Amino acid sequence: MDLLDTLTAKGLRRELPTREEALAVLATTDDELLDVVAAAGRVRRQWFGRRVKLNYLVNLKSGLCPEDCSYCSQRLGSKAEILKYTWLKPAEAAEAAAAGLAGGAKRVCLVASGRGPTDRDIDRVADTITAIKDANEAVEVCACLGLLSDNQAERLKAAGADAYNHNLNTSEATYGGITSTHTYADRVDTVNKAHGAGLSACSGLIAGMGESDEDLVDVVFALRELDSDSVPVNFLIPFEGTPLAKEWNLTPQRCLRILAMVRFVCPDVEVRIAGGREVHLRSMQPLGLHIANSIFLGDYLTSEGQAGQADLDMIADAGFEVEGAGQVTLPRHRSDAAAGGCGTSGGGCGTSGGGGCGPCGSHESADGSHESACGSDESACGSEESATAAPDEVRSELVKVRRRGAGTELAPNA
Repeated sequence: MDLLDTLTAKGLRRELPTREEALAVLATTDDELLDVVAAAGRVRRQWFGRRVKLNYLVNLKSGLCPEDCSYCSQRLGSKAEILKYTWLKPAEAAEAAAAGLAGGAKRVCLVASGRGPTDRDIDRVADTITAIKDANEAVEVCACLGLLSDNQAERLKAAGADAYNHNLNTSEATYGGITSTHTYADRVDTVNKAHGAGLSACSGLIAGMGESDEDLVDVVFALRELDSDSVPVNFLIPFEGTPLAKEWNLTPQRCLRILAMVRFVCPDVEVRIAGGREVHLRSMQPLGLHIANSIFLGDYLTSEGQAGQADLDMIADAGFEVEGAGQVTLPRHRSDAAAGGCGTSGGGCGTSGGGGCGPCGSHESADGSHESACGSDESACGSEESATAAPDEVRSELVKVRRRGAGTELAPNA
């Protein structure tokens, strides 16, 4: 059985691949790319069918951050000409969220720059969650406010938050070279606080910061160990005026290999194509939908995305469907675990064991059919030859600073 057959079989059984197998995915050649996408696609369809979950960002407070994260346009010392404003009022945030929900989004992500929230900030966000859910009771709300202090996750949960996002971003070994004002351990602690409070943990990475293949595998394995329910995969947006403005290390092909590696390591979690997909995947974005089951609709925090209607057209043209408010995103074994059916934070059904909790070891697909975990039709892969694609050319014109939506007088993109 070759590499892709092995990885497909493991993904259908929710078994963790070896580090060597994960690295081998990143080392495949462009000639093998469609085979890699097809294999990852089988795993994606097993657990999520052809559904695409839409998420919508609301930037509650833009810029003015005291942290020095090198990748971020809102960082301390950033010269990026982004929007800067302080906290939106709850009614303003709810109005911004309504635009995304009208466009088909199922989850609203409330984001605020800064090291972490004060208790007063938690009150602000609680009022915002109430305003959003009063208008749309079924909406999922994810908060992303930085490092959490004791009891803040519990307060967000009590206020109606469904999830908390805090990305690990890169490997522990390289984290100190990206940020000096907080540590990798601080980030892990916040994800564990969110999980411990009963919030769905959302944590992901940023690719394209000059990291090695080993770094990418390290951070994805760490996310698997944290048992994140959703893993956003960001591709660095090299903003002029930030330390990483010249880091154009990604090609569309490499982005797809990274997404596939994440899917194989995290087969049954929500894998989201997050910031940078328009900049780096470009015309190959539809292929990403065969691997990931979630995207952001419209604009990002400080940069503009493609038109919301273009996102919807892309999903339909690729043969996928937008996930509805009444549909459960996660497979049954994970959604049951999140509701207290099995597993605990940090372990549960998403661990590498692959069984032990009812349907966790079955091969029932998202549409109710059954698919064999072996005998894949995909072509052979696993070549020892590393991919030779050159780094992406500098395309600064693709980085468009957000000038509409929250914090402006212009209508949002949704």
